[in-house]
Amino acid sequence: MSNVRVRFCPSPTGNPHVGMVRTALFNWAYARHTGGTFIFRIEDTDSARDSEESYNDLLDSLRWLGMDWDEGPEVGGPHGPYRQSERMDIYADVASQLLAGGYAYKCYCSPEELEERREVARAAGKTPGYDRMCRTLSAEQIAAYEAEGRSAVVRFRMPDTDYTWVDLVRGEVTFANEHVPDYVIVRATGEPLYTLVNPVDDVLMEVTHVLRGEDLLSSTPRQLALYDALKELGIAQGERPQYGHLPYVMGEGNKKLSKRDPESRLLMYREEGYLPEGLINYLALLGWSFGEDREFFSKEDMAEVFDISRVNANPARFDLKKCTAINGEWMRALETDDLTDRLIPYLVTDGVFAQHPTQDQVLTLRKAVPLVQERMETLRQGVGMLGFLFYGDEGSPEFQVEPAEAEKVLTPDAQPVLTAGLQALEQLTEWTTETIEAALREALIDGLELKPKLAFGPVRVAVTGRRVSPPLFESLEILGRERTLARIQAAIG
Repeated sequence: MSNVRVRFCPSPTGNPHVGMVRTALFNWAYARHTGGTFIFRIEDTDSARDSEESYNDLLDSLRWLGMDWDEGPEVGGPHGPYRQSERMDIYADVASQLLAGGYAYKCYCSPEELEERREVARAAGKTPGYDRMCRTLSAEQIAAYEAEGRSAVVRFRMPDTDYTWVDLVRGEVTFANEHVPDYVIVRATGEPLYTLVNPVDDVLMEVTHVLRGEDLLSSTPRQLALYDALKELGIAQGERPQYGHLPYVMGEGNKKLSKRDPESRLLMYREEGYLPEGLINYLALLGWSFGEDREFFSKEDMAEVFDISRVNANPARFDLKKCTAINGEWMRALETDDLTDRLIPYLVTDGVFAQHPTQDQVLTLRKAVPLVQERMETLRQGVGMLGFLFYGDEGSPEFQVEPAEAEKVLTPDAQPVLTAGLQALEQLTEWTTETIEAALREALIDGLELKPKLAFGPVRVAVTGRRVSPPLFESLEILGRERTLARIQAAIG
């Protein structure tokens, strides 16, 4: 194990999104590449927005994606607890020490007063940050404010210096002092803010590398200043963490992908049957390159070669079509039995199977999966392609031809085709792919002199319910003689 310690620290507010997953992946890969430690921390100090449901979704998401953590919820570790809501005493103690040491001060300005002074600053062409009004209050002024019943926030006292660091992704970055005003670390309610709890936990959990989104770039000078204060107080040990800010993920219209965008929701990919391997593979390509023009790889492959210096600082565009195409590659790479097992929950969810499919249904599915594996891009597509094989089973829906397909294909002109096809199939004594194909070709192409599309289209829709289905003759063999003939008869009737 190396001394590298990275962390993934989401807030449990709403559904997990793909940008968050990419951040987790890059941290996980860096920890695994260096032999370091991957910390999973929950930043749940915002009681108004955090929820237990979202917390459970976060844990479930990382498990589904196969990203294990070395320290964190359910695993423990030497720096727990790993939920910030269980660390409030720690933050209160640190805030007290910052106040006592003169690194922070109480601010009694009301929101209205702050906004009024910001407007004045804007009108004068100045940076509209906090103007340090309460930085040097006398004891009398403090007493007067408290006599008025004013509540106070706690602000960190930013040093009068510029802050420069070498970002692991962006190179040297500098923030001028005038652009980093004194900032609030504790609300008037006593509730600590992200600006305090995040760097304090990084210090106490001995985090060495902070890999996070570009939107947090402006937080870095604040955290460097706070780290220096904590070191002077004896709370922090060693060197400051190194920071690397990952590029934005852009959506449609070249806008930053937001939680409101459907393609940003991790749950959508699980519901539609994307494989965790495929989704991770695609997210790894958003701002990072494996090298050698390679785009198909596992997260373990990624971890072997992951180098933070190969992260591109430019925004990465999320392309759902490419994500789906890569997922299709992963579908084709799975062993048949593995793919079958992953399909079953979707067949259950969509009502094709009862809660527990029978052994015969599973055996049938294993025979049918190779027929569609090359054409599937998501697991849910497999439900539409293969569901017809099980309609009519006990606990499954009755078979029905899709009305739109029936209207287009099962026209009066299709009746002679279906009748001839039925008569040919009824005469078979052996029900195999080869005998089925030979009988239908002789009856419909040779006998009726039809082109294949017109010959087999009505049979396909009558038996599978759709114009798009697995290869016809193989499907009829798997479906069986009895059901095939019954469905053609029903289409004729």
